[in-house]
Amino acid sequence: MPTVELLFSAQPEHVRTARLVAAAVARRAGVDEAALDEVRLAVGEACSRAVGLHRISGVEEPVRVRLTEEEKKFSIEVADEVPGTPSGSAPDTGADEPADDEGEMGLAVISGLVDDFEVIDGDKGGIIRMSWPTVSV
Repeated sequence: MPTVELLFSAQPEHVRTARLVAAAVARRAGVDEAALDEVRLAVGEACSRAVGLHRISGVEEPVRVRLTEEEKKFSIEVADEVPGTPSGSAPDTGADEPADDEGEMGLAVISGLVDDFEVIDGDKGGIIRMSWPTVSV
């Protein structure tokens, strides 16, 4: 089960790099060419959400992207380090934050792109898990 892990500081300009790496690893893992745009878009949305949560919360830890090639599927996990946030929303800062709506919209976009999609909230942050089938070569 080969795994590639990417860590990047919570800066919007790094999201593009994460998308490119995810597409390259997905291609190598055997994800159908027709699904590579979905991989790029879903990873971009998940990473943008994580970057937004980190920046709003003042979290200094990096965003983590884990890309795993399994027997018949390719999985991606995007993890933020913002504890105690409900799925898709930013922590309560006492003000109306547009990032809340953006987080919810991002999750809606991902759910439209990925059939196998899950959001997990934990004490140390949240994880978005996505997977795609791979084709036999």
